[in-house]
Amino acid sequence: MFNLYTLDNGLRVVTEYIEHVNSISVGVMVQNGSRNESKDVNGISHFIEHMFFKGTDKRSAKEIVQEIENIGGQINAYTSKETTCYYIKALNTHVDLCLDVISDMILNSKFDEEEIEKEKGVVIEEINMSQDNPEDVLDEIHSEAIFGKDSLAYPILGAPDRIKSFNRKKIKDYIRTHYTPYNSVLSICGKFDEKELRKLIEEYFGKWSKDDIYNPTYESIKLKHDSKYMEKQIEQVHINLGLNGLPYADDKSYSLVLLNNIFGGGASSILFQKVREELGLCYSVYSYMQPYLGVGTLNIYTGLSNKYCDKAISVINEHLHDFAKKGISKELLEINKEKIKASYILGLESTSSRMFANAKCFLLQNKIKTQEDVIKRINKIDSDDINYVLEKCFKPGIISSAFVGQGIEAENLNKIINDSKVAYKSCTDEKFLL
Repeated sequence: MFNLYTLDNGLRVVTEYIEHVNSISVGVMVQNGSRNESKDVNGISHFIEHMFFKGTDKRSAKEIVQEIENIGGQINAYTSKETTCYYIKALNTHVDLCLDVISDMILNSKFDEEEIEKEKGVVIEEINMSQDNPEDVLDEIHSEAIFGKDSLAYPILGAPDRIKSFNRKKIKDYIRTHYTPYNSVLSICGKFDEKELRKLIEEYFGKWSKDDIYNPTYESIKLKHDSKYMEKQIEQVHINLGLNGLPYADDKSYSLVLLNNIFGGGASSILFQKVREELGLCYSVYSYMQPYLGVGTLNIYTGLSNKYCDKAISVINEHLHDFAKKGISKELLEINKEKIKASYILGLESTSSRMFANAKCFLLQNKIKTQEDVIKRINKIDSDDINYVLEKCFKPGIISSAFVGQGIEAENLNKIINDSKVAYKSCTDEKFLL
């Protein structure tokens, strides 16, 4: 059972009561991430995430985590391109403490200058660690290839030079303008007394200042047709191939989920069976979606030996065009409806996963989608929906690429992609031509 309401200061609250559990998940999700940043403060959202754990007037950094861990709970946070979330999961008997700690962090953090300087080193080491991970580097340079100079291309962690420039004033100013009740949601899921919970929420979050109003807006963005590569002395070449996707909450999103599942979403998918199982070209190959507000991408990833790159890209292209042209049968449509329904339901088995889902939906769409709503939408997927997504996402083919590894001949690899696209156009009906 859901309850949606807004406090006097503009903070939206969503609660979901679940009778059969004895846990509680509490999260504050803010519509702010690297996409909201200007170039000169890139990385500040993630840095602030760290600093919220570094002590308040009431608690030291150690006490923040210790109070939750001492009751067997978990406390953590994450920063993404469009949102930042701080969350706690514990037994439902400790809901008061959970709200106390999480509100204390967000509303009363000290941002001690000494702690800021210390945390700069921590975050720079996190950046260095990320740069040692070829898949992280691949994701970063592919964002540049497909989003160009838009802030969606900015790395979430930022760069060391930017991190070194942060100070208490810059952090406090950013929080004042970007962390407001108006662009935040408090999401709670689990077993609780609704009347008591409302009182606690008002007690801990009712004093959040409403002086500044921040309603994030983003410029429209057109996906770029570009390629990036980075030389790294590693054993494999890591490849990301970008296609048109769909924006977050698009009406045809579930149809894309279904088609992606068939094409590259699992061990029975076309990509896995053709590239790995039949030809043995790689260990890992899959496709995945990246939906954002107003824009989205569909991506194909693989990591493999340099000597197999040409063959792998040719095979991926061949089956991509074949899939786009032939589509799927009615039988496969019905089978995969059941698969994505099962995946969706199983993904909401914990209070924390439901808390995250409720928070994001309420934050970015200002409404809640129930399980019944989602299942109903999946059941309604028909051939028109499938054809729309094939036309928009799959038929244009690969539009961007990124490569990380050593001895990469990026021009030759992109030539394979482009030659394949030309060949595909020449043997396709005019209505399918770009």
